[in-house]
Parts: sequence; C-alpha cells; structure tokens
Amino acid sequence: QVQLVESGGGLVQAGDSLRLSCAASGRAFSTYAMGWFRQAPGKEREFVAAVNQYGGYTNFADSVKGRFTISRDNTKNTVYLQMNSLKPEDTAVYYCTADRSGLGTRISATYWNAWGQGTQVTVSS
Repeated sequence: QVQLVESGGGLVQAGDSLRLSCAASGRAFSTYAMGWFRQAPGKEREFVAAVNQYGGYTNFADSVKGRFTISRDNTKNTVYLQMNSLKPEDTAVYYCTADRSGLGTRISATYWNAWGQGTQVTVSS
C-alpha cells in the first residue's frame, strides 16, 4: 500500500495556473495508476484525472479537458496535476489517489485504494 502526500494548493484568481504534486512512499509506486479527485463543499467527491502505471495513458473529466494535464515521474514517486485557466468552479479540496490495477481508466472513487489527506484549491473570480 502506498502512502500519499499532496502539496501545491492555494488561493489563485480565475485564469491563473497551479500545479499540484503528490509524493508517494513505497517501492510499488510504479505499479499503481495514479489519479486526482476533488470535492467541493456539499458535493460528492468527483473524478478529475488519472494516469496509468506507465504514464502513457491519461484520462480526464470533461470539465477539465484541455485545461488540466496529469503526469508522473516514477523515478521520484511523484504525480503532478497541472491546472491552467482555472475557474471558480474548480474550487475544491483535491485528493491524490492510487489504484493498484495500474489502469487509469476507473472514474469511480470506489475502485481507488489509497488516498492522500487533500489540498485546498480556491479560485476567486
């Protein structure tokens, strides 16, 4: 089981960019798909993006396609979420997560095996 620690959240203005990082412990990092979910106040946790274990397949929610990118560095046990053209509706707590299937295709939180503590992203209008 990997343990995950997010960083990089903060308060930005609409149109700005932000990069989230997620550092993972454990030697099995390269076998996990990695993903990001977010949860706004009063809403369900929702899928944002995922990358497969090799980094060659990525998957995005329609709401962030074309604005967000996800990448991973298996030599550093780290996954990144680059967020561009941020909108107020992107405001949420962002959670890093890992799926031992390695696929990166699962968009239901039920399938993801490990979670970080979350990092707050606030986008002002």
